[in-house]
Amino acid sequence: MKLSVEKIGVTLGDKEILRSVTYNFPEGKRTAIIGANGAGKSTLLKILCLLNEKFSGTVTIDGQDIRAMGRKNLSRVMAILPQERDAPQDTTVRQLVSFGRFPHRKFFGGDSSEDTDAIMQALKLTKLTDFESRQVSSLSGGERQRAWLAMTLAQRPKILLLDEPTTYLDISHQLEVMDIVADVNRRFGTTIIMVLHDINHARLYCDEVVIVKDRGIFATGEPKKILTAETLGEVFNVVADTFKNADGNEIIFPVKKI
Repeated sequence: MKLSVEKIGVTLGDKEILRSVTYNFPEGKRTAIIGANGAGKSTLLKILCLLNEKFSGTVTIDGQDIRAMGRKNLSRVMAILPQERDAPQDTTVRQLVSFGRFPHRKFFGGDSSEDTDAIMQALKLTKLTDFESRQVSSLSGGERQRAWLAMTLAQRPKILLLDEPTTYLDISHQLEVMDIVADVNRRFGTTIIMVLHDINHARLYCDEVVIVKDRGIFATGEPKKILTAETLGEVFNVVADTFKNADGNEIIFPVKKI
């Protein structure tokens, strides 16, 4: 499904956050939204799914304005994993994941066979099949993040939005989450749009990058072409070095502030 934004603008009080943002997100690809703190990255992501409705301009899916779709219909094709989230203390992993089936359920009745299949598939994709009876509150940070990710996958969305999915995770769990995201994209062709802070995650795991700066889109394109030391200098005011890792991939490492 094709997700597009046209002339998106956001003002909070006297502060303009975004101005006339227009972009067509590549269908079936992984796109990273990056930029300095306060640039409007998360604001843009929330607009894409109507978590923030205070904006001008339009967001469309296959040409249809999402404001006209209704929240339940929108949730059938799009899921978001926001930064802020919480679950009741006694919620089990399976219960949490099952919440992702809400947009697809009928008003009455329990889980359908399709619901059960979606829940079990999400648990398997996130390597949580042995954790389904555990309380979410008892999980480690990495396990908990995978459980929330599994909930969004249980929706079986065509478009998946992730707001800083690796924040507060150690290096191992960061890579684990990014590998799951890449696997979902490869298997199902899910369009994935994620706000990322780690430039090298964007370079290694994404097909496209959108850089937000000065209330608009500063640059877009293939990560390896636009995420250069020069770009980091312009966007983040840092000096960066580049080198190749053991797999031959170029890595960027900021060394000092300009």
